[in-house]
Amino acid sequence: MIKTVGLTKIYRTDEVETTALSGVNVDIKEGEFVSVMGPSGCGKSTLLNVLGMIDSPDGGDYFFNGEEVGRLPERKRADIRKRNLGFVFQSFNLIDELTVYENVALPMFYTGAPAAERKQRVEELLEGMHIMHRRNHYPQQLSGGQQQRVAVARAIVNRPKLILADEPTGNLDSSNGDEVMKILAELNAQGTTILMVTHSQYCAEFGNRIIRMLDGQVVTENVVKQYL
Repeated sequence: MIKTVGLTKIYRTDEVETTALSGVNVDIKEGEFVSVMGPSGCGKSTLLNVLGMIDSPDGGDYFFNGEEVGRLPERKRADIRKRNLGFVFQSFNLIDELTVYENVALPMFYTGAPAAERKQRVEELLEGMHIMHRRNHYPQQLSGGQQQRVAVARAIVNRPKLILADEPTGNLDSSNGDEVMKILAELNAQGTTILMVTHSQYCAEFGNRIIRMLDGQVVTENVVKQYL
């Protein structure tokens, strides 16, 4: 599903040039659950942004489903992104002015899904995430765990092929964090590919493989459990 060859990303200001990614090679097969670990500033989130087509690489190749996408214009990247990818962030990134229902339904508006289909899918997810009783509440009226469940529901409402999760348990206590990880593991068991950045060894071991980064490079890869 994902293959990068010599991926490079450099951030420049008037005075400083910072290499965030330096010759990164990763290969992620459809159906895998891969965790990325490393110290702050090692390039984890930059890699996730490039693979999520939010940012473009400065060098190397990025293949998604066999197509080189790293050099595509933003409009084409955005089209691939909205039809194939779901994002889960540490800070939830919910829209405060929208209800739980509206937040989850939002990606379906972007893909032009019919109203009846939106209603059925959103209600199905809210029931599955045990937050249907909060459908008309706003994000600030929810606990952190509830907000992250809303964020996960929003990420999967379009049935993406790939979920990109950036520290999805970072703002949660251990109980709510464990719940979110179990949801991600269940989604993976149903066939969704997951790439997750985390500082937690416990969370990382929910995946079948752990990639460790340092100074913008992949330094080790370890199989946690056999990918089926």
